[in-house]
Amino acid sequence: MKRAAFLLVALTLIPMLSGCQLQPLYGGGVGGPVQSTLAAVEVAPIEGQAGWLMGNALRDRLDTGQNLAPRYRLEVRLDDNIAGLGVRRDDSVTRERRTLRARYQLVEISTGTVVLDATAGSDAGIDVVGSEYATIAAERSALERLSQIVADQIVARVARFAQSQAAR
Repeated sequence: MKRAAFLLVALTLIPMLSGCQLQPLYGGGVGGPVQSTLAAVEVAPIEGQAGWLMGNALRDRLDTGQNLAPRYRLEVRLDDNIAGLGVRRDDSVTRERRTLRARYQLVEISTGTVVLDATAGSDAGIDVVGSEYATIAAERSALERLSQIVADQIVARVARFAQSQAAR
């Protein structure tokens, strides 16, 4: 009896699920509107070591294997900052926080119109050890990880923009 009641409730609720308007972001595969838009984005040069890492991470994520003419240009400005957190009695730093913030704009190439203007960012903690080489290596490793994280955030936001444009 309980099983029949459960089945009846489940069958009643199934039609309601189709009205929730959830759709997969990358629906349609490589030929879908989001992938086609991502493939048509070129990344403008970004200054500095952090910019080189960010540019490569963005190009890796935007490359869908399609050779489409660029319709959009992604312009990114980075703010990379390292601040000391933990301090010993002798004023030496024991812990650092590396912050990478990006302000990015998606520009439609044909008109020069900014269609998306947003920010992304992340931070990482770094232990400062006795070896200066180890600390520098940890700082660089943190920058590489942060570049990957921020690039993921940027591409996800551009993909949401592409999906909203396709829905219009």
